[in-house]
Amino acid sequence: MSTVLAGPPGDLCFNKGVQHTGIPAGKAVHIADVPTYLSEAKTSGSGTQKVILYFPDIHGPFYLNNKLIQDYFAEAGFNVLGIDYFDGDPIEKHANSANFDRDAWRNAARKRAEQWIPKWFDAVKEIYGKDAQYCAVGYCFGAPYALQLANGESIVAAAFAHPSSLNEDHFRGVKKPLLMSCAEIDQAFPLESRRRAEDILVEIKAKYFIQVFSGVKHGFAVRGDPDIFDERWAKEESARGIAAWFTRFTEEAK
Repeated sequence: MSTVLAGPPGDLCFNKGVQHTGIPAGKAVHIADVPTYLSEAKTSGSGTQKVILYFPDIHGPFYLNNKLIQDYFAEAGFNVLGIDYFDGDPIEKHANSANFDRDAWRNAARKRAEQWIPKWFDAVKEIYGKDAQYCAVGYCFGAPYALQLANGESIVAAAFAHPSSLNEDHFRGVKKPLLMSCAEIDQAFPLESRRRAEDILVEIKAKYFIQVFSGVKHGFAVRGDPDIFDERWAKEESARGIAAWFTRFTEEAK
């Protein structure tokens, strides 16, 4: 079996963290019968469509913080689609449950994700066209799905932030440009794992970029505290960097 580099979601993942403020601009839709948050591109333009497949953390695409991130990417000119592989059952619903079985809940979501993502992506391509420029980003729970697409030819670039559930093979198979947005303090993806991932990317001559933000923990890119300067800056710079990464490669792919 391939060596594990990022462990499963842990306590920091299940912690709600700080909920941000704002008014979401997107809407709830169903694509291939899968609940999806859709935030449409806010900049006008002609030509090839640009699409981001958004694979959320365990708080789901309809969690306010995730909605606002997706809206930010839409402001940068992307149609953003956040898949709800939790099927309306995000972690918040179990916050006060004394007998909550994390593993069973996570395994059920993983099974849905594996079954739903292929048909969902096929339906997305029917909407935006096979010639659209597709990118994929995964946060924590969603990182493996972004990496799986980066191992193929159906997207132009990928990114993840504070990942979970990754092994060496996820990195050995990378074919598309990959941005890694990482926390200095991360029990799921610690320093030695991050360095091993980079070693593999160097070995296979991948195109990659690594952000490492000091003083922040796992979850910063979604649930960082905006009242703490380092956390706010890291969260905003992570999103800005991912948007710029995707803009670069969608422009190059034209």
